[in-house]
Amino acid sequence: MLSILRKSRLKDKEMRVLMLGLDNAGKTTIVKCIMKEDVNTVSPTLGFIIKTIDYQGYKLNIWDVGGQKTLRSYWRNYFEKTDALIWVVDATDRFRLDNCTEELAGLLQQERLLGASLLVLANKTDVSGCMTVDEIREGLKLDEIQTHKWKILPCSAMTGENLFEGLDWVVADAKERLFLY
Repeated sequence: MLSILRKSRLKDKEMRVLMLGLDNAGKTTIVKCIMKEDVNTVSPTLGFIIKTIDYQGYKLNIWDVGGQKTLRSYWRNYFEKTDALIWVVDATDRFRLDNCTEELAGLLQQERLLGASLLVLANKTDVSGCMTVDEIREGLKLDEIQTHKWKILPCSAMTGENLFEGLDWVVADAKERLFLY
């Protein structure tokens, strides 16, 4: 039923993409890179930023929400009608991987996020000594997730590596699940 309702809502091929992750993971830099904006001038997001991109015939409304600990309790205000969740992980931050895992697990239990695709972007994998995608997949316990279709990709917000491949997957999954055409 939820799928049918989403399909009728999305006649204009519009998707709501929620980008979350801990502070300093690179969410805003990723959005700036996707939008072809200057990635060298980024400051912490206090609240949210919405950017819209036309991508493969779809309008993606990307909600970039701040990840500071004091802001995380407000994340629930952005869940409504989310089609895809992009969870950004700082691959250089081994110290907070457990915290990252707890926050993601909490999100995946939210009823309003049920049915949303989950794309995990392991950002900063171009930095020497970072965690591997396998370490992050294991740390986040992604293989245990059965409530959401998911994919993990290494990426670099600075170079753009795999960012558009991630959007390709989000759009392909939406075509499969949400759209009648």
